[in-house]
Amino acid sequence: MAHILIVDDDRLVLSGLAAGLEMFGYTVTKASSGEEALAMLDTVKPDLVVMDACLPGISGIETAKQIQQRFGIPAIFLSAYDDPQIVRDAVALGGLSYLVKPITVKQLVPAIESALARAGDITRFKEQEENLAAALKQSREISVAIGMLMERHDVTAEAAFATLRSHARNTQRKTGDVAKDVISGALQLEPPARTSGQKQ
Repeated sequence: MAHILIVDDDRLVLSGLAAGLEMFGYTVTKASSGEEALAMLDTVKPDLVVMDACLPGISGIETAKQIQQRFGIPAIFLSAYDDPQIVRDAVALGGLSYLVKPITVKQLVPAIESALARAGDITRFKEQEENLAAALKQSREISVAIGMLMERHDVTAEAAFATLRSHARNTQRKTGDVAKDVISGALQLEPPARTSGQKQ
């Protein structure tokens, strides 16, 4: 089961929700202030934060913002108020849910499960974006290197790419890394001897 960090300055609410979530099988860590929660995260790595939006000292909104920026851990918010501005701030921060107290554990569990599922989807989407960006960057570098080899040695694109790929295989490197070296001038590649049908 997931590890949940609950942050609430009302110790009765904190203890009650923690005990209830533990009965549902969650691992629970408790903090009674934003400062305490931030200090804990040097050693504790929860999957989700259940955060009172209105904490003394560092507000719940600001605490969740720092947690998201520093550790990438998502949050859902609890509040005794349904103040539209607090709701807007929570949504703008990327809060995955906003629940108005009093709330029971049975009401909280579905919100937690939904938030965890959404957080997983967001993480996978970000990973896909990063992988796509890396692939596009590598593709651009390979294209530039091919163009340079074509111009430098007066060969076809196919011959230039074959030269890159052959060197990558021979040196057990990625084609994109070989392309970077060609672009930077750190590597001078000679294409194979021309055969009939290649560019003259």
